[in-house]
Amino acid sequence: MIRKLLLRGAALGAVALIRRAMRQRSRREVRDAGPSQMRNPPGTWDRVDEASDESFPASDPPANY
Repeated sequence: MIRKLLLRGAALGAVALIRRAMRQRSRREVRDAGPSQMRNPPGTWDRVDEASDESFPASDPPANY
């Protein structure tokens, strides 16, 4: 009986931790693409930089690759 209660409590605790992590992850701010949206923009900026910045953090390559 006690073992079942401990397992149930551990499972509920794990679910609570997962939900908390998901809420925190959804609150992260994501900046728009382009050097004008950067805190410290680079000195030069070309089409490759633009395509790379627009595709991040996606795993797919840019459409004009």
